[in-house]
Amino acid sequence: MNDLKQMEIETVVTSLYDIPAGECWGYEQINQLKQYIERAGLTWQVVESLPVAEGIKQHTADYDRLVHHYIQSLRNLAENGITTVCYNFMPAIDWLRTDLDDTLPSGGVIMNFDYIKFIAFDLFILQRPDAENDYTEGQIHKADKLYALLSEKEREDLAYNIIVKTQAFIHGQPDPSDYKKAFLTTLENYRTIDKQTLRNNLATFLRDVTGETRELGIRLAIHPDDPPFPVLGLPRIVSTFEDLQWIFQTIPDEANGLTFCSGSLSASKDNDVKKILKTFAHRIYFAHLRNNKVSDNGDFHETGHLTGDVDLAELIYFLLAEQIKRQRSDPTNVRIPVRPDHGIKMLDDFKRDSPPGYPLIGRFKGLTEITGVETGILYMLKNKTSLS
Repeated sequence: MNDLKQMEIETVVTSLYDIPAGECWGYEQINQLKQYIERAGLTWQVVESLPVAEGIKQHTADYDRLVHHYIQSLRNLAENGITTVCYNFMPAIDWLRTDLDDTLPSGGVIMNFDYIKFIAFDLFILQRPDAENDYTEGQIHKADKLYALLSEKEREDLAYNIIVKTQAFIHGQPDPSDYKKAFLTTLENYRTIDKQTLRNNLATFLRDVTGETRELGIRLAIHPDDPPFPVLGLPRIVSTFEDLQWIFQTIPDEANGLTFCSGSLSASKDNDVKKILKTFAHRIYFAHLRNNKVSDNGDFHETGHLTGDVDLAELIYFLLAEQIKRQRSDPTNVRIPVRPDHGIKMLDDFKRDSPPGYPLIGRFKGLTEITGVETGILYMLKNKTSLS
């Protein structure tokens, strides 16, 4: 907390990570964490995340109890003055990377997604039933050759990274003693759930909670799929422009909003990230800013915030333009909270025990870059400066 205060952070994005998905967040539990943050001179405005239980995503017989707990948790958050809630509707797994410690020429460390290595995991390590139907013969051949080169430790590390380690912020993880078997069981529960069924389940969930959130003054902000393309035979429903269009047309309630994540959305070359931002700007209630380098074969690796395929300065410009637009219509509800999502592990980060993708110094570097771009854009807007 002292480090964050020295960085001049205004507000903390956090969660009650010790409470399993589907359980109710109590008022006192929320208040205790809020008071801890405020004693350090900061505020807590954004929850990331209030997790959606698998029983809600699958609409199981336990659905009513789980939704009741979710709504009660929202009420308790509202009573504590916390009004922005990020969540996702990704089935079974939160986010995927195959390599968590890939070294850059600079010596910094980033994460990447190697598609052939992922196929090798799916086919030959996890041995998901019928997985071969999801890939081409050429991809399977390359994955087979790669798998043969991996040592037993490398195979185990790959599985552990994908199933357990990258899920550090999931509320309730597979049993580490037999995590592959537990994960296969979770995947099996989605065998009969296609994209339209999962969409219907999301719509049902949102209809059940948005009326309550509107009354509470809470804004829900769904996070895009990461990566934004099909994996492990699972349906993906928050990956594309068309997905978001469907979500906001189906549930037009303004309590139903978006966490704009430039990193997740840009991991697919099919996504026009600028178009997504401009089209759904009025529904963006929270933003993650980071960058990727993406290959045509499905690989991508994370980069510095300003050095990837995404023109982050342009995205920041449009986020600021949206805030200015909101200033004219509702001065009390203007700012879009932003966090520098992921970062390059560097300097003293190597002495810290941080979750994958969340180095302190590397993310501070990203924050300063974002702040610098923002300051420059605001200066130009204020002084009507033109570079032409």
